[in-house]
Amino acid sequence: MTALHAIFLAILQGLTELFPVSSLGHAVVVPHLLGWHFDQRGPDFLPFLVVLHLGTATALLAYFWRDWIDLFLALVGRGDPARRRQNLNLVGLIVIGTLPAVVLGFTFEKWLRGLFGTPVIAAVFLIVNGGILFVAERRRRQGGAGDLKNLSRLAALGIGFCQCGALIPGISRSGATMVGGLMAGLRHEAAARFSFLLATPVIAGAGVLEVPKLIHHGPVAASVGIVALIAGIVAGITAYLSVAFLMRYFHKHEFEALDPFAYYCVGAGALFLVLLQFGF
Repeated sequence: MTALHAIFLAILQGLTELFPVSSLGHAVVVPHLLGWHFDQRGPDFLPFLVVLHLGTATALLAYFWRDWIDLFLALVGRGDPARRRQNLNLVGLIVIGTLPAVVLGFTFEKWLRGLFGTPVIAAVFLIVNGGILFVAERRRRQGGAGDLKNLSRLAALGIGFCQCGALIPGISRSGATMVGGLMAGLRHEAAARFSFLLATPVIAGAGVLEVPKLIHHGPVAASVGIVALIAGIVAGITAYLSVAFLMRYFHKHEFEALDPFAYYCVGAGALFLVLLQFGF
């Protein structure tokens, strides 16, 4: 993998990880269409992707730093009692929502990505992802929780299971969790906020487990690690700009806000399939 490849993938990761359009699906399909034939199943590629995810997690921490400080203060018993109870409840919801991804991710991640991680199937599931977003906007629960303070633990668990859909390339992590939030009655902005808070420990945890593989691969890994570090910074900057845009977007758009992303996924997935069919 060249430095150009790494920077391109970093920008692609920063844009698509938080937008509900599947970063993994794009990472499987786009390099193939561009004729970049590096081994995506090689021992260095997954750690490289995780470094990009660490950049994304850092961007999320930076954007939601006030939320994370409030949650930390609640855990150590500081702050206004009423606000502390509300933040402790949110901590519980994040923990509950994270559990399915931790358990199922450890158990099935390699099997699912090995089974579905081909360009054609990733393109098909990108279309499926668009269909899910489109249908969710029309089947969303109205008059439900509305805000995170009213979200139930059972609903948080359901959103956590939705997040597991992202183990399949083409299915978006943020899209799946936002859909789960809408089905629980959350507004778009609240669903997006919970999605991004929920993604932070999952993405960061994956990085903590996988980054050491870059260090223990010997001299070759040293050069890969430098490229990965630069790419991680690029991914973080791109992700920060993405989340800032999305939070403003969902604040201003409550009606059919996921539709543009649904149309993109269906169109991009169909285009990818045509290009792949004709041997690109």
